[in-house]
Amino acid sequence: YIWNYGALPQTWEDPTCLHSETGARGDNDPIDAIEIGEGVAKRGEVKQVKVLGIMAMLDQGETDWKVVVIDTKDPMAAKLNDIDDVKKHYPGLLDATKHWFEVYKIPDGKERNEFAFNGECKDKAYANCIIAETHEAWQKLIHAKIPHKTETYNISVENTSVEGSPFRVESEPLKVTETHEVMREEDSEDYNGKWYFV
Repeated sequence: YIWNYGALPQTWEDPTCLHSETGARGDNDPIDAIEIGEGVAKRGEVKQVKVLGIMAMLDQGETDWKVVVIDTKDPMAAKLNDIDDVKKHYPGLLDATKHWFEVYKIPDGKERNEFAFNGECKDKAYANCIIAETHEAWQKLIHAKIPHKTETYNISVENTSVEGSPFRVESEPLKVTETHEVMREEDSEDYNGKWYFV
């Protein structure tokens, strides 16, 4: 990847709803996030991020939002407040991102992905509206207002923390059966831990 790739929790791109602006249904996943800061994230790392903008990829006819964000601890975070700041400080990055998403499935024999809005990256205000919209869809899903199981999808909605959810279950303490010593990346001689924008 050319950035850190993750997802925003408690969001859901609703496959039962045709989005009025993209003309496609949601892809049945949380919203994807591309974090453009210089630090390379560790697998499973949770980051606090600042929303900058959003792209609407159309993946096999489904809306697959890509939120452009930056780690709030990144040295550039104070200079980046909206998508135009990304264009100013990282010229070409959004074009490279769009191109990457267009072609990354081609080696697997799949079609080139398309984008809504002629590939334009929408601003922070629009991104925040989409995040709120997908959070509302997640709320409906987790509170059984939208079916979690249909002919086309089956989502596990069991949870241990959502108040009022009919799918809430009691959590059991985790039992560790064996442990392994893990070498940290930063202990390697060759570890750099940064992305570089050229």
